[in-house]
Amino acid sequence: QELTTVRVQDPRVHNEGSWNSYVDYKIFLHTNSKAFTAKTSCVRRRYREFSWLRRQLQKNAGLVPVPELPGKSAFFVGSTDEFIERRRQGLQQFLQR
Repeated sequence: QELTTVRVQDPRVHNEGSWNSYVDYKIFLHTNSKAFTAKTSCVRRRYREFSWLRRQLQKNAGLVPVPELPGKSAFFVGSTDEFIERRRQGLQQFLQR
C-alpha cells in the first residue's frame, strides 16, 4: 500500500522586529510511492508560496474544491507564537487534504 506523509514543522521568523519580517516553515515529505524518485524530501516555504500553490490548484481543479488556507492577518490578537502555531497547523491541514 502506498503511503505519503507530509509535515509542516519548525517555523522560523526572519528579520524579526522589522517591517519586512516573515516566517517560513520546513515541509517534510516521506513516501513509499513509486511515482517519487526521492522517498524523502525537505524544503522551507513561506506562506505566500502556499498561496501561489492554492491559486495554481484552483486554476486546474475544475469542479474539485481546493481547501482553504489559514488566514493571513497582520493584526493578530494574542501572542505571535500562538499565531505562528495556528498557521502551521492550518498549513499542515491544507497539505494533507
